[in-house]
Amino acid sequence: MILMQLEAWIPGIERAARVAAIVAGAWLLTRIAARLLGRVKTYVVGRQGDGPTGEVEKRANTLVAALKKLSTVAIWMVAIVMALTELGFHIEPLLAGLGIAGLAIGLGTQALIKDWLGGLLLLIEDQIRIGDAVTINGISGSVEQINLRTTILRGENGAVHVISNGLIQTLSNLTREYSYYIFETTLAHRADADRALKILEEAGAEISGEDAFKKMILAPIEVIGVERLAERGAVIRARMKTLPSRQADVGHELNRRVKARLDAQGIAFPPPP
Repeated sequence: MILMQLEAWIPGIERAARVAAIVAGAWLLTRIAARLLGRVKTYVVGRQGDGPTGEVEKRANTLVAALKKLSTVAIWMVAIVMALTELGFHIEPLLAGLGIAGLAIGLGTQALIKDWLGGLLLLIEDQIRIGDAVTINGISGSVEQINLRTTILRGENGAVHVISNGLIQTLSNLTREYSYYIFETTLAHRADADRALKILEEAGAEISGEDAFKKMILAPIEVIGVERLAERGAVIRARMKTLPSRQADVGHELNRRVKARLDAQGIAFPPPP
């Protein structure tokens, strides 16, 4: 009697073991795929050379992240179908039903398809990469993820912005190959603008020669001059070419030194409105 009960349980145990093997195999394949993609990224970056701007590595990180998600979805979809087959489900009617349902749903998911196409174009055309500082539809932040449906930005205040790829109308990449720090300030009308511009040029040259900053700076400071005469004073302007995403570091130090020197020379800013 006990033997008969055991024999009745054996097919179920074997089926459960095969399902467990399928799940374990899918998990192992996703790990192997992730590791292989990581090695491919390392090989490509090492072979092409990354240079000071890190453009190759950023491009590789973006593509590898997308390929990891796609390979994971594909592997687990196949594993689910195999597991259902092992459990005795007839997947042919299920697939047919899903096809009909998919057609009906597809008529109402044009926006989703538009998002997918937009995400695919972002990756193919290499418009943005993970880590880039961008402005999308007027929203600024650092790119954290690029998915087929959405692009995720992290704002300066820590806010996470999720933007549908199909809704992207304008995109500005602030860190492609290089960046600029734009210096602009307003002096009082009675201030010595020529002396202020000289101080600005000297401060920029000083920063460019220091070890802490010279690796970030790609070109000497470009003093544009008096940009315009505003109601409250004269607006002076300059810019510095830097590595991607390093313009803020350079700009903070430039502002600090220029402010201290302008104060020391008695060059005044306009009074508060």
